[in-house]
Amino acid sequence: MTAPTSPRIEHHPDIVALRAVSEENTATPVAQGVESLALLCGLYLAASPWIVGFNGSTTLAINNLIVGVAFACLVSGYGPAYERTHAMSWAALALGAWTIIAPWVVSGHGFATRANVSNVIVGALCCLVALALTGMGRIRARR
Repeated sequence: MTAPTSPRIEHHPDIVALRAVSEENTATPVAQGVESLALLCGLYLAASPWIVGFNGSTTLAINNLIVGVAFACLVSGYGPAYERTHAMSWAALALGAWTIIAPWVVSGHGFATRANVSNVIVGALCCLVALALTGMGRIRARR
């Protein structure tokens, strides 16, 4: 006599329904646009020391590289696994806020104007995108 096999959790009706709703919501043009903009913000932040030209400021350059890669990796998970990752948009908001204040905190004094302006603009965009991702999660939760 064999033991009865229990159905796998992946096939539970609630899990299947949750994945279907998440997939439907992330397939909208607005959601795809926000995710794309978030990924581009992270990639720009990682490359900004070399694009803007403040790579001689090694502490800020390394900070932007690490935070940019972390932001891009964080938001790249939203598309394929939104139902499990949308709550992490608050971490993306924190990374955006850190990007804004980093030029003054990293070394104790401000860097060149172009570094400050670049970080403030991309940090503000990261914050706005993270808030949009958080808002999309709340809108989906209400449905």
